[in-house]
Amino acid sequence: MLIKNKADFSSADITPESIYLRRREFIGASLIGSAALMTGTNARADAELARLNFKKTTRDTSGGFSTDEALTPYDDVKRYNNFYEFGMDKGDPEKYAGGLTTMPWSVAMEGEIAKPGNYPLEDILSWVDLEERIYRLRCVEAWSMVIPWVGFSLAALIKKVQPTSKANYVQFVTLERPAEMPGQRSRFSTIDWPYVEGLRMDEAMHPLTLLAVGVYGRVLPNQNGAPLRLVVPWKYGFKSIKSIVKIRFLEKQPPTTWQQLAPSEYGFYANVNPQVDHPRWSQKSERRLPTTLFSPNRIPTQRFNGYAEQVAGLYKGMDLSRYY
Repeated sequence: MLIKNKADFSSADITPESIYLRRREFIGASLIGSAALMTGTNARADAELARLNFKKTTRDTSGGFSTDEALTPYDDVKRYNNFYEFGMDKGDPEKYAGGLTTMPWSVAMEGEIAKPGNYPLEDILSWVDLEERIYRLRCVEAWSMVIPWVGFSLAALIKKVQPTSKANYVQFVTLERPAEMPGQRSRFSTIDWPYVEGLRMDEAMHPLTLLAVGVYGRVLPNQNGAPLRLVVPWKYGFKSIKSIVKIRFLEKQPPTTWQQLAPSEYGFYANVNPQVDHPRWSQKSERRLPTTLFSPNRIPTQRFNGYAEQVAGLYKGMDLSRYY
């Protein structure tokens, strides 16, 4: 299917990465036309990206969709990850994710919607506008990054499949492919695969909620959740599920992986809250990457990860120490 072309999106004049792609070229040349980029080595990806027409753009901070904080270097973004399908160590995803096949890719849309089906990623991308948003990512282990994501509003996809009045929650399911995901076949794993996550419908429809297909002006590396991942910037990172293959619209609150695995430590909402500690460590501060032993770069954690102005109203009247 042909992908519709839109005007250039607003993004940031970023260092150390100083090149930015245009939506038309990002989709046409990167996501659809280049299987090598999606599944090949970094060298092949860089060679393909070098043929694209990049340009600098002006940072747009309107609507809480960006931040002017210093960005985490791309090398740190791609090599320091939680993606347990490839292993428990932060470096395992970069080490093992290269073997993941990400084309072709489709997303099954199920449940309380008028238009269920198995939709190819190319079709989904033809319905939406890609844009860049610079979001903080705060992980429950008290480390954080600032990342320029390329993606589209989850609300745009939800509207396309037309939820019914019974659709109160949205559940997301990650790919289960043990042959290519060594963490899924590890005898040490206690996770019941596939990885699942969920949002309340109003959270899913919020303008900040993003489905990402790229990072730093590049197609998402496999270890960062290629080819499609969720980004919910006011929640801890484990809510931002990677390599999504299924989205279900449900009447009742769905189970989530970490909530099932350790309900005393991980709740359904997972809102960043410096006043509610993890049972095994404090959440009052975080280590902003890059960080070293002698320069830990520790900063105070912000309520809702700094997005309180945009999202606090979603939880009015709720006890966030109980609904954690």
